Amino acid sequence: MTIDLPLLPLGKGRDLDAERGVECPGDLPVASDPTLVARARAAKEALGDRVFVLGHHYQRDEVIQFADVTGDSFKLAREAAARPDAEFIVFCGVHFMAESADILTSDDQQVVLPDLAAGCSMADMARLAQVEDCWEALEAAGIADQVVPVTYMNSSADIKAFCGRHGGAVCTSSNADVALEWAFGEKGGVDSDAKVLFLPDQHLGRNTAVLQLGMDLDDCVVWNPLLPGGGLTPEELRDARMILWRGHCSVHGRFSEDVVDELRATHPDLKVLVHPECRHEVVLKADLVGSTEFIIKTIEAAPSGTTWAIGTELNLVKRLADAHPDKNIVFLDRNVCYCSTMNRIDLPHLVWALESLVGGTVVNRIEVDAETQAWAQVALERMLALPGRSQRD
Repeated sequence: MTIDLPLLPLGKGRDLDAERGVECPGDLPVASDPTLVARARAAKEALGDRVFVLGHHYQRDEVIQFADVTGDSFKLAREAAARPDAEFIVFCGVHFMAESADILTSDDQQVVLPDLAAGCSMADMARLAQVEDCWEALEAAGIADQVVPVTYMNSSADIKAFCGRHGGAVCTSSNADVALEWAFGEKGGVDSDAKVLFLPDQHLGRNTAVLQLGMDLDDCVVWNPLLPGGGLTPEELRDARMILWRGHCSVHGRFSEDVVDELRATHPDLKVLVHPECRHEVVLKADLVGSTEFIIKTIEAAPSGTTWAIGTELNLVKRLADAHPDKNIVFLDRNVCYCSTMNRIDLPHLVWALESLVGGTVVNRIEVDAETQAWAQVALERMLALPGRSQRD
């Protein structure tokens, strides 16, 4: 969902643009059926400990209010696994997140996604057949033995399984640097001929390699699955150290460096805080870069009266602004833009899923087949064995 609006403040504190006489942008309408809140509450109470509701940070407030725990995708999947007595896991997120929950929970638990249309554009940009074609090209170039595949958590279960089968691992946005160091170490180290195939977000891969591992932009090439040979020659593949999949987040990819410049010119005391899924040019202009959990903790710890422009999904930015009225929080875009697929999980879908469970029907169950689950588990366990950094998105 996008609504063309000028840059507007989201906080309830000092109004940076009070002279415009506008209210907080992007407010979603209330549910059309006023009984939905009561119905959701009644269904959840009827199910009791049999149900455990997970709410991703990017969900709308009408859904978050019914979540037993909120967080990022991997944190939520692990929370579900830590509740073995919960028969039903209702995941208010997107498809790949529900898959991860199914992988990590027991066979006795059933994972439900309230709307099967809630996918992830980034995850959809890397299909298994495309990745297998890429691997064949690496073999033809004679370098497959030097390559370790690493996939971001925001990927489908079969891509995670592909990495598991080929000696690779999963990473989150907070431990991508540790995962890359591990991957290069598996083939001789960062200064060797080792290479990483990074899936599916090119921006996270590039930002991590250049800004945290000290590589050059010239060390990175982008594999375009829509072009023959990925649009790369065998020589380019052999010369590369990071082979980045041509994928991106449709929300984080919208943020631009010119908006950063515009905001800084207007508000000299501004701090820019962005997610590493943003484009490299935006990350270079930011003051702080980090995962969703990092963004939340940074705002929580920020002094009263400070001014922030945040480059991440708008539901979370608005929630932070509402929770911290003593701080001035601006959304880092000219348009109001939610994650459209995440917002498919709304109160009517949640009520339908919960009431169906009360009635004895499991709807929209997400199941990962046994072989895919086994290899994806291998890749996830390699991530869990990484030293030092907590595994969060």
